[in-house]
Formats: sequence, structure tokens, C-alpha cells
Amino acid sequence: MNGRERILAHLRGEAIDRLPLMPITMQFAAGQIGVPYRQYAMDYRTLVAGQMRTAEKFGFDFVSCISDPAREAADCGADIVMFDNSPPAFREDKARLADKAALAELKAPDPHGGGRMTDRLRAATLFKEKAGGDKLIEGWVEGPMAESADLRGINTIMLDFYDDPSFVGELFEFVLEMELRFALAQLECGAEIIGIGDAAASLVGPQIYNEFVWPYEKRLVEGIHAAGGLARLHICGNTTKILDGMGRLGCEIVDIDYMTAMSAARERMGNQVLLGNAEPVGVVRNSTPERVSAVVGECHRAAGARYIVGAGCEIPRDTPEANLRAMSDYAMGHKP
Repeated sequence: MNGRERILAHLRGEAIDRLPLMPITMQFAAGQIGVPYRQYAMDYRTLVAGQMRTAEKFGFDFVSCISDPAREAADCGADIVMFDNSPPAFREDKARLADKAALAELKAPDPHGGGRMTDRLRAATLFKEKAGGDKLIEGWVEGPMAESADLRGINTIMLDFYDDPSFVGELFEFVLEMELRFALAQLECGAEIIGIGDAAASLVGPQIYNEFVWPYEKRLVEGIHAAGGLARLHICGNTTKILDGMGRLGCEIVDIDYMTAMSAARERMGNQVLLGNAEPVGVVRNSTPERVSAVVGECHRAAGARYIVGAGCEIPRDTPEANLRAMSDYAMGHKP
């Protein structure tokens, strides 16, 4: 049973030989091939090389097109600051939609238009050539809350919920159209599961999440499913108060960050497949292999059989290899 077969069988509820292993790596993967993170994020060939090296070395069951949250915003004309060895930054004082009126003139970029979105499509295509049939290929899009924050500014969009909710609806509609088009393009190029990164959704309360954010996440998931793809939801941070909604989206996989108890996620999400939630820095990076193994075991026991091994969020780039190996060894040595 190879990695792709293992994940798909697990999602169908079938018996598998061991737990699937799907940690998020970006800066760590760049480090595995000795390149600056900027190069990893900007050149699909470098990204694919880093992902392939990491997956093969540590026994991952998938490879991912994920690199950073700025691709869609960059193609929309946002002012993005790139760094050699850190994720890109958004300049909130120069947000693309600092002026709300600019939304009326903003056109959703073509994923095939030659920008950063196209670079991700090329990654999916190359993954299909190099890993298709062996590793599950994961594409990635930003969720409605996260991308709206990228375009409008995180502090500004929070005020918009109260000051101009109709504008928020218009912005979310724009984002949904753009992200669904991007997701479907990645599926056409070879991705089989689409990660939905909606980190900013953890910063709103359940009322705003259920009224504004959830309906658009749901439509995005439904659109991915209609195109024959699978969906993985990733919301960083403490999602305890919105677990019920997250569980109703119908995603094949839901990531749980370390600030949310895995036991609470299992209690409130029923039979949902859960992934996580070892603390990336305090445990995976800064502790020992023995501690990593013990914490992953705790996550497994809390989540039960419907579980995939991974951390709460990205594996930090300077994580000791022995610590990530301990996570891998746990997956290799345990069945659901």
C-alpha cells in the first residue's frame, strides 16, 4: 500500500496498514534541499524538489503545493514584501482594497495568467509527473476569511463586519469565485485534495463565523467536491468555539491546531477525520524525539481511529530531523 492508496482508503473508512502521515512542511522542505525560502516559494521546480526530498526521506504519504498565503493576493496586485528566509508579509497600510471602492474594479486573476497562481499550477503538474499514483497530491487555496484579510487588511476587515457587512458579503463573493477557480485549475493539473487555509477565521467569534464565514467555506468545499476533488480544512489558532461549524463543512480532513483540544474536536465532530495537533514549536521543534512520540500518541488516543498524523501547523524549518523522524516512526508503527 503506497501513500496515496493509504490516505484514500483511510478517508473511505477502509482498513489500512498504518496511520497516514501528512505534516505541513514549507520552510523545512526548503532547508532539506539547501535553498532560501524565497526560491522555494517563487519557483515551482524548487518547491517540488523540496517536497519530494522531504516526503521520501521521512515517509510522508503526500506532497503539497503549499508555500505561502500570498499567491492570490499578489496576482490581484497586492503589495507583498518577500524575504530570503521568512514568509512574505502583507503591507496593511497599502492593502490592495484599502479603498473599498476598488473592489468594483478588481478582476479575479486568471490562474493560467502567468503569475504566482500559475506557478502553483505548474507545481501540481510536475507532481503528477513525479509522484502521481504514489503520493497524494495536495493543492492549496486561501479561505474566504483569510484571503479577504489579505486583500483588505486584517484589522480593517474586522471592523467591516460591524461597519459595512454588505461590503463583506461582496468581498467574500469575489474571493469565493477566485479561489474556486484556482482550486479547480489545480485539480485539472493533477492535485487530488485541496487544502483550504483560513487562518483568520480563528480570530472571529462563533456568531461572525457562522453568519459570514461558514457559508462561503461551505460553498468552496461543495465546489471542490463537485469537481471531483477532496478538501482539507486548515484553520490555525484556537478554533474551540467554531468546531461545530468546521465539522459541518463536509471536508474529508480537518486539521486541529495545538491550542484546541483534540478530545473536544472529536466530541463535537463525530466521525470526521482529524489531523494534528502536536505543538509545532514547543514540542516538535524544541523537545525530544521521545516527547514528540508521546504527544503524537496522546493526539492519536484522543482522536481515535479516524486520525492522520501531523502537527498543529507547519513544521518549523530548524526542527531537528530526529524529532520529525519520531513523528514518522509513530505513524509507521501504529494502525488506526
